[in-house]
Amino acid sequence: MQLHVSPSMRSLTISSNNGFIDLMKIKVAARHISYRTLFHTILILAFLLPFVFILTALVTLEGVNKCSSFDCLGRRLGPRLLGRDDSGQRLVKDFYKILNQVNTEEIPDGIKLPDSFNQLVSEMKNNQYDAKTFALMLRAMMDKLEREIRESKFSELMNKHFAASSIPKGLYCLSLRLTDEYSSNAHARRQLPSPELLPVLSNNSYHHFVLSTDNILAASVVVTSSVRSSLKPEKIVFHIITDKKTYAGMHAWFALNPVSPAIVEVKGVHQFDWLTRENVPVLEAVENHHGIRNYYHGNHIAGANLSDTTPRTFASKLQARSPKYISLLNHLRIYLPELFPNLDKVVFLDDDVVIQRDLSPLWEIDLRGKVNGAVETCKGEDEWVMSKHFRNYFNFSHPLIAKHLNPDECAWAYGMNVFDLRAWRNTNIRETYHYWLKENLKSNLTMWKLGTLPPALIAFKGHIHPIDQSWHILGLGYQSKTNVENVKSAAVIHYNGQSKPWLQIGFEHLRPFWTKYVNYSNDFVRNCHILEL
Repeated sequence: MQLHVSPSMRSLTISSNNGFIDLMKIKVAARHISYRTLFHTILILAFLLPFVFILTALVTLEGVNKCSSFDCLGRRLGPRLLGRDDSGQRLVKDFYKILNQVNTEEIPDGIKLPDSFNQLVSEMKNNQYDAKTFALMLRAMMDKLEREIRESKFSELMNKHFAASSIPKGLYCLSLRLTDEYSSNAHARRQLPSPELLPVLSNNSYHHFVLSTDNILAASVVVTSSVRSSLKPEKIVFHIITDKKTYAGMHAWFALNPVSPAIVEVKGVHQFDWLTRENVPVLEAVENHHGIRNYYHGNHIAGANLSDTTPRTFASKLQARSPKYISLLNHLRIYLPELFPNLDKVVFLDDDVVIQRDLSPLWEIDLRGKVNGAVETCKGEDEWVMSKHFRNYFNFSHPLIAKHLNPDECAWAYGMNVFDLRAWRNTNIRETYHYWLKENLKSNLTMWKLGTLPPALIAFKGHIHPIDQSWHILGLGYQSKTNVENVKSAAVIHYNGQSKPWLQIGFEHLRPFWTKYVNYSNDFVRNCHILEL
């Protein structure tokens, strides 16, 4: 038996070795096919076709004279398979009849399946299987193969989820070494920014960026890419907010690696007088609620009915259970007016973005009285990222959701947002955000499952000003088929999704857009063996 794949990758031909006509030809649509998909297709065909041949032989064998060998059987069946015998149609009908009959029957419990094709042939000879028994064995083996492939896919998704949620050894080392440097090196503790530049932190003639993260290397890439891409780097001010455990290391990095002429401020959440549990009680409830902590940190397999779940649905559920969604750092953007009371406009960036173009024009955009300038994610053809409506985030079977929201309303993206803080201070956005978080807690997370975007979609409802999609391209952490030309032309590229560029599960052809801003010659980076992947 021979297998031929056309150079255009549009047809697959399977033929016998002894001159028979083509046994099967499969036409493939003229679209991109991954090598993994092609491999699985060939694997299943290679596994299935020998069984089909033997089953057909058995059907014929029951109606012909005794034949002592498969060679003899082949000589008898050859003309029939080539359409030279009138009984060919009867063979096909008998074949389908047996398959349909077996397909509706239950596979007996405890059936012993052979481990290989050779073992199946041997058992067929020894036990003199009839066609129906053989077809039943074939179905059982195929069901087993499907289960094993499915279980393998779910295991792959689980491993990817754990890889995405964990901290790579090199990044952990970097944080520890910089924290130690902060303790022992006075230069690493120098004030950021220097005293004479402190007034700039509240000067609205500068371009203020806010970044909330505990990932030092990722923060360095965001800042470095912004400065290199800017036509006016001297106008850039970065306000980096991190947690208490990362503060020393984050401060040390930017003290030892200045990005002049841009200005960088590093603050820990513990240094904001306003940011207390009394002012944000709902976040304390989210972090300490036993059910919530178990949902995000517990066993993600226990209680899950994988038999009724597709791999894609399972992947989405795992993404929704990322522990980052109950981190205070992930909720900080909802408190920007209080955290920066003297600023009028800021651009908030996630730590998994790269800046490739000058962002100065963002400060010239007229938000027309709106609060949040964001890219809408409902007007693209890509169903993973750019075809999102409210129905993709909310449970519309819940009465409160059905009453207040429209399933067809367009969603928008976090990651790169222009916020008019003056307009924001005249709204009740924060109170609305708190209200819906509490309602979701009361409903045991039945209103939505995925992170901080759903409550923001509600809180900013009516306060969104759409900006051009070229400002912010998403999905580089979700799918490898992202259009590279679109990536090259975008102002901000966003590795949202599990496959972050600093992880080994990142997509190799998309990673260079991020790694070119990593300083691999830095002593701390080299000593922590953070190598270019």
